[in-house]
Amino acid sequence: MRIWVDADSCPRQVREIIARAAVRRRIETLFVANRALPDAGGASISFVRVGKAEGEADAYIVDHALPPDLVVTRDIPLATALVEGGLRVLNDRGELYTAENVRERLSVRDFMYELRSSGLTPERTGRFGGRETKAFADAFDRELAKAAKASGPARSQTADEG
Repeated sequence: MRIWVDADSCPRQVREIIARAAVRRRIETLFVANRALPDAGGASISFVRVGKAEGEADAYIVDHALPPDLVVTRDIPLATALVEGGLRVLNDRGELYTAENVRERLSVRDFMYELRSSGLTPERTGRFGGRETKAFADAFDRELAKAAKASGPARSQTADEG
């Protein structure tokens, strides 16, 4: 399993949580963005810098992520494509996108876009703060625990195998 992060709009606090977990659990983690990221890396962390064109980070993740990878993104169209491809997708507020809810989230997103395009600006939701960071950290830990459990206990090497 690898962790993929759509890092262009991922809050710094979330990137830090992911990086710490990646190093601690030794999980290959790839931050994909169209700009350089200031975060420090680690042995299991890579940064993939894509071109500046719209959607390049999304396309890179779609082309390279495979089940049972976990993807972190707030991009609902990207989440939809990934969930339909069998991947687990978590947003930066701790919401797990599933086959049951991702189409609904996409529909709401498209409706809100239409409202904004028509000049009707709905009230914005709250800022990203401590509560959202904690919700993400809790959900992220749950998903990593599920992944570890699904992969089974690590096989110990015996003298015959070595």
